[in-house]
Amino acid sequence: MASDDSKTLAQNASPATPGTGDTAHALTRVMALHAVAYCERLFYLEEVEEIRIADERVLAGRILHETLPDDQPLTSYVLESERLGIRGKFDALKRQDGRFVVVEHKRGRSCKGADGNHDAWDSDRVQVVAYVLLLAEHLNLAPEEIGAQVRYHANHRTVDVAIDEATQVEFDRWMSRTHELRRGHQRPPPTTAANRCLSCSLAPVCLPEEERLARDPSWDTVRLFPANTDRLILHVLENGDRLSRGGERLTVWSKAGTKIADHPVEQIAQVVIHGAAQVTTQALALCMARDVQVHYLSRGGRYLGATTAGAGGVQRRIRQYEALSQPALRLGLARRLVATKVRDQVRHLLRVARQEHRRSPAIDAAIVTIRSCIARCDRANESGELMGIEGEAGAAYWSAFPDLLLPEVDVMWRPKGRSRRPPRDACNALLSFLYSLLYRDVVASILAVGLEPSLGFHHRARSQAYPLAEDVMELFRVPLVDLPVIASLNRRQWTSEHVQDLGPGGWLLTEPGRRQAISIYEERKAETWKHPVTGYSLSYARLIELEVRLLEKEYTGQPGLFAKRNLR
Repeated sequence: MASDDSKTLAQNASPATPGTGDTAHALTRVMALHAVAYCERLFYLEEVEEIRIADERVLAGRILHETLPDDQPLTSYVLESERLGIRGKFDALKRQDGRFVVVEHKRGRSCKGADGNHDAWDSDRVQVVAYVLLLAEHLNLAPEEIGAQVRYHANHRTVDVAIDEATQVEFDRWMSRTHELRRGHQRPPPTTAANRCLSCSLAPVCLPEEERLARDPSWDTVRLFPANTDRLILHVLENGDRLSRGGERLTVWSKAGTKIADHPVEQIAQVVIHGAAQVTTQALALCMARDVQVHYLSRGGRYLGATTAGAGGVQRRIRQYEALSQPALRLGLARRLVATKVRDQVRHLLRVARQEHRRSPAIDAAIVTIRSCIARCDRANESGELMGIEGEAGAAYWSAFPDLLLPEVDVMWRPKGRSRRPPRDACNALLSFLYSLLYRDVVASILAVGLEPSLGFHHRARSQAYPLAEDVMELFRVPLVDLPVIASLNRRQWTSEHVQDLGPGGWLLTEPGRRQAISIYEERKAETWKHPVTGYSLSYARLIELEVRLLEKEYTGQPGLFAKRNLR
């Protein structure tokens, strides 16, 4: 490229850095035009709700662009136009037959046009046309004087894109659509081309397959939601333990100065500070910068609060608020929630009742009572009635809970009913601590999804507890706490060293008890479970987040799968 051409364009271009000020924020990224033509839901998530996830495909695309031949000095410039309302960075710009040619590089394959020849995809076409219009304005040229090409690396094809009146009209149409989408706070539906969702980095947020299944129970669902989490939850347990930062790593030190744990921050999902353990300002700043939640629990396991790296998307919270202002929707969600919880309780009891040598009159009576409660859930006409049904089922369940333990279990660990604040026996101390861990995981998922935990649909606001977290955790009390507690007690994993009696202060797990409880809980979360509706398997840790995301879909006015176990 001639040096005079370089100087001309450089004088009209901006350095390749994010824009600042109101003008830069008002302009639409050219990549966003590509997104809106590819899938309007993708555009809305990325550009309006500002949710962006870099998966392996996105990273591979970045690597492709970083490894392109670096003989085009103008690829490091961003152009923007207030008249067009867009800004973007060119992949490459070259001289061919005496004119500028904008080249856009894509990892995928070209499509076939109506004439059977290789052609550019619509989303790629509108993107490269936008770059041409930007360049034409900055060089004071007619758009038709500039060439446009899309290079597809998967099948090694370079497709020429015509710059004419039709393509410019198409550009204007997509720009108008971006403005329409930005003005609303309701997400558009996912693309009808379901195959596009298979390679979308935002599929775990969008959940397009689950939405299609909710509309059509015969839909053959493909699991696009991650089955497992590959990041850790770091617990800082003992008084005097300290979490510090070393570069991009988080390190836990004991009070004596011994290193307990050391991990790269990208491997950490949450940090949990127990009791009087400490966290340095530098470590806290790193966690917030890298979107690692830090949760605080009292020594007894009571949830105190969390730090997060932002307030979440306002559109999600507006939809949540508007949906919860509808009594019928609140009641419908609450009915489904209570019915699912109560079914889990009766299934837990039935599992033991099938073993004749372990059946008891208390278990049989509780099963009869809980089954009657299940039948009444769908007929409840208001929240108070539903709360009464839930309470009746809970009372029956807890009356039979001690009979789930084997005779060999130490009497110290046999519960005397359900007691809280404070726990009146060792078993209740264990249950309360694990429920606090579950509550924390539910809060973490709610914050990650971007909902407001203070706005629930079943529980009412009280003390410091988040109503929405109390709602969602009802789905997981039995599988994630009750079942592993009974199993570990029957295996006689608990002794007197794991708990202490504080008299009027109730019972409390000791430091070894908390460590063992955390280990049992995290192992249970890592176990996989096949969802009876979606048909795919995932870990319980992922299931918590999935249920919160399914709940968020209920707030969009679309059919949802939250707390459903019997759609097929």
